Amino acid sequence: MNDEFGNKLKTLREEKGWSQDKLAKELNVSRQAVYKWETNKGYPDIKNLIIISDIFSVTIDELIKSDEELQNKISIDEDELYGDNDPGFYIGLLLVVLGIFLFDDSLSTTFMILGLMSIVFFNDFMKSLVSFFK
Repeated sequence: MNDEFGNKLKTLREEKGWSQDKLAKELNVSRQAVYKWETNKGYPDIKNLIIISDIFSVTIDELIKSDEELQNKISIDEDELYGDNDPGFYIGLLLVVLGIFLFDDSLSTTFMILGLMSIVFFNDFMKSLVSFFK
């Protein structure tokens, strides 16, 4: 058996006795999307990979382990999330600079602490915020 993602997905779907339509409805995608995934002409996004792993009670690692193209796509997508334009860094830097030039010691310290926290935790905060409103 070929270990590409599409073949694994098709095997798991057939073992469960599901049609492409049923899987598509569970994932809120078209049947054509499922067909493309099973024929390795496209790949699901990370959200759908998580749902697929839950539906078939397998780990994401089991789904994609031997499919290097899909692994590379996932790591590229994560890297391109902000790239070199991380807004948290620039917001934090602005707050730190404002903190340096403020004359009120407590306000200055507050701005510098908020700036450093923004630089370090901005991405985590944004992910939490987005998942909260989903």
